[in-house]
Amino acid sequence: MNSKKRAFLKKKAHNLEPIVRIGKDGLNQNIIQSILDAIASRELIKVKILQNCEEEKTIIYSKLMDIKDFEVVGMIGRTIIIFKENKENPTISLEWKNI
Repeated sequence: MNSKKRAFLKKKAHNLEPIVRIGKDGLNQNIIQSILDAIASRELIKVKILQNCEEEKTIIYSKLMDIKDFEVVGMIGRTIIIFKENKENPTISLEWKNI
């Protein structure tokens, strides 16, 4: 993903509310499954790392980067923006391909 597409997706995500929250248990398989379920229909989501999370936000970010099922757009504070193109019902990815 190039910088123009990354900037476009960050702009699109600005008004979104975080759908998945990572709490004191940290990043586990249930959280990853929640992210996959949420992104299947939305294409672009925010994941919030709560204050009571015992894992460092940089560690969570790097773990999410290693997952190949979606692309991590970026991290702003304790919020991570995640994108996955929806092949069947594209919304954001239609605009995204024009960049």
